[in-house]
Amino acid sequence: MRLLLLADTHLPRRARDLSAEVWAEVERADVVLHAGDWVDVALLDELEARARRVVGVYGNNDGPALRARLPEVARVELGGVRFAVVHETGAKLGREQRAAATYPDVDVLVFGHSHIPWDTTAETGLRLLNPGSPTDRRRQPFCTYLTALATDGALREVVLHRIEPRIG
Repeated sequence: MRLLLLADTHLPRRARDLSAEVWAEVERADVVLHAGDWVDVALLDELEARARRVVGVYGNNDGPALRARLPEVARVELGGVRFAVVHETGAKLGREQRAAATYPDVDVLVFGHSHIPWDTTAETGLRLLNPGSPTDRRRQPFCTYLTALATDGALREVVLHRIEPRIG
């Protein structure tokens, strides 16, 4: 099962649209996981129209229309891997321990908020993934997103993709 992990898209504030590269990944993915801060409900509508399946949550920048359609935390099993998706996890110091205590029944926690890519594993085996942002690099050198495969109860081929800046 091919996964696309997104967060912090902030459309249309940070960009008018997702890049062609990201839309191509949407078309390839079996499931798109979005960890919040969509900003405009139009992106949710378009993702739901173009993706095979969308699992998303709302973030701190998402208003009533998105909060009415999305949960604060989503839980889903994909390819035998148990996922939780949430926008915020708090400060980076102690993140693995807090997440492991809060989500003891999942294998992977997908989160956003910081726009900083993150890939660590807690002592309990919980893997924490933040795809960064495909539209707002903030203090990072590149805009980013993640792809992965979930098969036979394992998460494989987790790849952080850098989006090259547009010139002109």
